[in-house]
Amino acid sequence: MKTLILHGWGGSDHPHWQSLLASTLASDYGTVSFPLLDNCHFPSKNRWLKQVKQILEEFQPDTVVCHSLANTLWFWLCKEDIAPIKNLYMIAPPSLNCKIDTLKTFFPVQMPKDLKATNIEMVVSDTDPYITIQEATTIAEHYAIAFTIIPDAGHLNADSGYGRWEWIEERVKRKRDDS
Repeated sequence: MKTLILHGWGGSDHPHWQSLLASTLASDYGTVSFPLLDNCHFPSKNRWLKQVKQILEEFQPDTVVCHSLANTLWFWLCKEDIAPIKNLYMIAPPSLNCKIDTLKTFFPVQMPKDLKATNIEMVVSDTDPYITIQEATTIAEHYAIAFTIIPDAGHLNADSGYGRWEWIEERVKRKRDDS
């Protein structure tokens, strides 16, 4: 199984859980792609779309793990001609109408008709500054996907204490082993 890990605004370098997930999967002979997306501190939707479409075509992942802005990017990708995947993890997606000026090329975004994945799980915190529980619930209900709310966990990033995150490691490994 091939796992593609997509970071959000600013990247997800060590000690972020995504970098630790990448190393954990790779150390267990997993096939992982954890690219640094172009100009991650001042991202452009069009550049990221082009870069990730190429990665999807060449790497052909079974599983994609998105954090934050990568979820918005995935929504845009689903409006393109991309191959479906088996597993999608949507961790801490931002509001569909985020107003951060640096990210203006990504927003607003409409929910695509299809998320191009068979198994989808979304995880948010009830204290995430970038999305409300009501917005997250609307997205989860729209797609009828598995939805987990973690209490008082901020944006589920290194700044909110999410370095090694065994929950996501176990989930991704289980899906890999089940294939």
